[in-house]
Amino acid sequence: MTSTALKAPQSQPPEAHSFLGKLNGPWHKRALQVFTIIVVVHLAEHLVQAYQVYVLKWPLHQARGVLGQAFPWLVHSEVLHYGYALIMLVGIWMLLPGFVGRSRAWWLAALVIQFWHHIEHALLQGQAIAGRTLFGAPVPTSIVQLWIPRLELHLFYNTLVFVPMMVAMYYHVFPRVPDAARMRCSCALRSHPATA
Repeated sequence: MTSTALKAPQSQPPEAHSFLGKLNGPWHKRALQVFTIIVVVHLAEHLVQAYQVYVLKWPLHQARGVLGQAFPWLVHSEVLHYGYALIMLVGIWMLLPGFVGRSRAWWLAALVIQFWHHIEHALLQGQAIAGRTLFGAPVPTSIVQLWIPRLELHLFYNTLVFVPMMVAMYYHVFPRVPDAARMRCSCALRSHPATA
């Protein structure tokens, strides 16, 4: 009589038992839900700030979003903004292996855009640390900020990352049949025979 109690299931590769394997397997659905909430709340902060400037006609230095009204230092903290950009980059990268097919292509697009967004924040953070600005600007300035004001630019960047993330999640939740067969998570509500 042989015991198979200590053997790993043959259907799962060894990496399925690692943290990343679980994150992109059984934990993928919950991880995406939590990550999406974080992203939506952050995007909402940018939308509220734009609303305060363009609809309520508040001066830019008073338009601090929702959290910034209670904690004004948040808006002016380059460390916080860089930290969020880094968390976004790492989060998108860590969740990438759970995506297959069309959903993976869209999630990868969000990763590439967020990488650039992170570079822009790294430039701002570097200037804040060094105490010197680029291009003779009075405040830390990113490259694209030379042409687009910071409020609008960061709303644009966050939206530009958010849109392919949502398209990716749509294709992930409603995958084509071949893609559904390759998924290691339980995110799919149903597969459909979508055309290419």
